[in-house]
Amino acid sequence: MNLFVNDIPVRIWGPATKPEAGSFNFEISANREPITKAKLLHHVYVKDANVQHLNDILDLVNSKVPMNLLSLDVAVNDYEAVKHYLQEKFKIVKAAGGLVKKKDRFLMIYRMKKWDLPKGKKESGEKYRQTAEREIEEECNIDVKVGKKICTTWHTYTMNRSNMIKKTRWYLMDLLDDSKSKPSLEEDIEELRWMTQKEMYHALENSYKSIRFVLEEYYKLTEKADSH
Repeated sequence: MNLFVNDIPVRIWGPATKPEAGSFNFEISANREPITKAKLLHHVYVKDANVQHLNDILDLVNSKVPMNLLSLDVAVNDYEAVKHYLQEKFKIVKAAGGLVKKKDRFLMIYRMKKWDLPKGKKESGEKYRQTAEREIEEECNIDVKVGKKICTTWHTYTMNRSNMIKKTRWYLMDLLDDSKSKPSLEEDIEELRWMTQKEMYHALENSYKSIRFVLEEYYKLTEKADSH
């Protein structure tokens, strides 16, 4: 599970999986030592965690006090129990969005003073792919065709004092027509911009970690496809 808490990537692993060697600086065994904020420094791997450990970790990461944590990998003993815990702790909002391709350029939107990808909440009865297509057409006034799924992200936030978690499925999109494209001011979108890969990575300096993750996952998929 690719979870983002306070815009910090928190990847949750099942009992038979773990992060790649070299992807973390510090390793913590949850059943042998306490997990404190001081230990959450740079890239951290926590192993042998249970639901209570994860709850403590999320409370630490969700603090309003700035931390020097860049990424966190948590290997849990009971993945199903963790999923149940998250469903109990958070209200889950389902959404979908897309990475729209136009030759060698991709569409990014400028919203709330950040560069982002178009996305939106799933309506009752909709399939995720339908949501992604509708939201992009509404936010950008373009016609697109939904392609392969790229990944799923989860990110936490607070609304009206309630703990929320947004589950977003991301798809690759082919552009059909952008002759009438315009940003939806009702959705607080100030600008649409087609960017090269280089321009996108500059834009990510003023974006969200979840958006960087989507782009990285897309390039992993293209590398796999090219290697076959």
